[in-house]
Amino acid sequence: MQFQQLVYFVAVAETLHFTQAAERVHVSQPSLSQQIRALEKELGAELFSRARGNVALTDAGETLLPLARRILADADTARHEVQELAQLRRGRIRLGATPSVCTGLLPDVLRAFHDLHPGIELLIEESGSHDLVRELARGALDLALVVLPLPTPSPALTTVELLQEDLVVVSSAAAPAPRRPVGIADLEGEPLVMFRHGYDLRDLTVAACRAAGFEPAFTVEGGEMDAVLGFVRAGLGLAVVPRMVAARAGRDLRVTALARPGLRRTIALAHRSDVAPPRAARELQRMLLRTRSPAPDA
Repeated sequence: MQFQQLVYFVAVAETLHFTQAAERVHVSQPSLSQQIRALEKELGAELFSRARGNVALTDAGETLLPLARRILADADTARHEVQELAQLRRGRIRLGATPSVCTGLLPDVLRAFHDLHPGIELLIEESGSHDLVRELARGALDLALVVLPLPTPSPALTTVELLQEDLVVVSSAAAPAPRRPVGIADLEGEPLVMFRHGYDLRDLTVAACRAAGFEPAFTVEGGEMDAVLGFVRAGLGLAVVPRMVAARAGRDLRVTALARPGLRRTIALAHRSDVAPPRAARELQRMLLRTRSPAPDA
C-alpha cells in the first residue's frame, strides 16, 4: 500500500467521480484509476462500485475511508512538526524594540535564545513605539516591544503586557548627590539631559513636569540612550531613565528613586493580529512572556 494511493482513494471517495478526483490531485484520470485498481488488488477487495457510471463506496471502501483520512492527517502533522523544528534551526526573527528596552530587557533574553537556537538570525530595529507600530502594521517586523499606551491604538495589533517598570533619576557620581527620593517638583530648575523627539521617555518626563506646573530646562537634548547616559556621566545634568537601564549603567552614575507616586511605564509585546508570527518568532515570544511580572501596587 502506497501513501499516494491513499491520497487518490480519499479524493475519489469525497468526489465520487474519478475525473474530478484526478483534477483535485493533479494527475491524469487513467493514472488515478490505475493506482486505485492496484490498491484494490493489494487489499483484495473492491473499494468502489462502478455500476452504470455511478461511483459509490463499497463496504470495504467505507471501512478504509476513516483509516485513510487518519493516516493522511498524521502524515500532514508529521510534516508540519518537522518543518516547525527546521525553522528553529535556521531562519531569522525581525524584532523591534525601544532603545531603552534594547539596553535593559533584551540582552539576557536574546543571549538565552541564541544559546538554544544558534542558527536563528536576530535582526533588531531600535526605534520609538510610534515607528515600531507602523513597521509592524506593514509587515516589516515579526514582533515588537513597545511602551503602552500606544501612540496610535491599532485594532490590527495584539499586545500583551510584559512588565511595569519604575523610572529613576540618574546623575554623575562626581556631582553632589540629590536628596532622596527626588520628587518631580524637585526637577524644576535642574539641568536635564533629554532624549530626542520620538522617545517615549521624553514624552513621559515632559508630561510629568508640566503636570507639576513647570517646563523642564534642558542643557542637552536630542540624544539616544547611550548618548544621554554619557552626557550625564560628564556632569551635564540629570536624566530620567528606566530602572533596568540604570542598573546596567555602571558605578560612575548615581541612581536615585523618584518619590511616590513616581513615574512608571508599561512594556508590552506586540504582533499583528491577522498574521501568526513565524515559528522561531513564536519561540522568542514564549521566552519573552516568561519575563512577565505582576503589576506593582500603585
